[in-house]
Amino acid sequence: MELEDRVKQIQQEAQEAILAATDLQTLEDLRVKYLGRNSILRQEYSRIGSLPEEDRPLAGQVLSKLSNALQKLCEGRKSALLQQAEQQKLQAQALDVTLPGRIPRAGHQHPLLATLDEMVEIFLGLGFIVAEGPEVEDYYHSFEALNYPEYHPAMDEQDTFYVSDDVLLRSQTSTVQIRYMETHEPPVQIIVPGRCYRRDTVDATHGHTFNQLEGLLVDEGVTFADLKGTLEIFAREVFGDRCHVRFRPDFFPFTEPSAEIALTCTLCDGQGCRVCSGTGYLEVGGSGQVDPNVLAGVGYDTEKYTGFAFGVGIERFAMLRHSIADLRLFYSGDMRFLEQF
Repeated sequence: MELEDRVKQIQQEAQEAILAATDLQTLEDLRVKYLGRNSILRQEYSRIGSLPEEDRPLAGQVLSKLSNALQKLCEGRKSALLQQAEQQKLQAQALDVTLPGRIPRAGHQHPLLATLDEMVEIFLGLGFIVAEGPEVEDYYHSFEALNYPEYHPAMDEQDTFYVSDDVLLRSQTSTVQIRYMETHEPPVQIIVPGRCYRRDTVDATHGHTFNQLEGLLVDEGVTFADLKGTLEIFAREVFGDRCHVRFRPDFFPFTEPSAEIALTCTLCDGQGCRVCSGTGYLEVGGSGQVDPNVLAGVGYDTEKYTGFAFGVGIERFAMLRHSIADLRLFYSGDMRFLEQF
């Protein structure tokens, strides 16, 4: 019978092609060729109507048998190809346990945090304790309680980040002094590390966001000499005997008398450079005796208690500590810079 010959030929060609398929896409193309809607077998089915009536049942059985055989052959080959692909994937991911291990890269502290930790550790050794407060502050604790006059320039929007008329981002950690003294009786001996915000123009020595370490000591008989001695001991602990502390008269609303704190510039060893503006000293913060108005505002007896306060910039100390000429490097995220520490 002519149909039987064609079926045998189709079966032989299909089997050879399907078993030779090396990927799933090729196998799918062959399935469509022999079993799809417009496949070779569909064409053979369409010829059944032209056969004598007595031959049609047998022709249908032969084509159906071939269709089932090719379907099973495709499924078997697909399963084999999937298993082969899985084996290749496992071999590619295999781990050779005899190979030497890979040592992971170890992280370390950011130089600013390392400097801050070192500074805190020194003051803890001097008897201070750590206090904290909110970075988003109200107007009272930011200015009024710190003895700022009503129209002080620091209150302007050009200098301070305001959230609303009475809420702002703190421009100094001195706000925590007030909050702490409101809830604690003298003696008070605290340091306040924290982030501050000011509308400063960003350059080699200034930033709009910076870290500060505030210090406050209130007790009976505290003098400016105690402030000088504390900061000189602190500076020597950080930089050694070659570092000198310079106090220069200044003005801050919450201290009287007030003084600017400057340390020997380690970049030029006190000879004068661009960073220290040729002075040989780099300003690191402010200090002074706590103004009696501030103490009276929190209910302290100003006839009995006096105190000193200071605030220094962590970035400035880190610059001096590591002889870095531009504080913007601390926030650059440049791994070439950070990996040096």
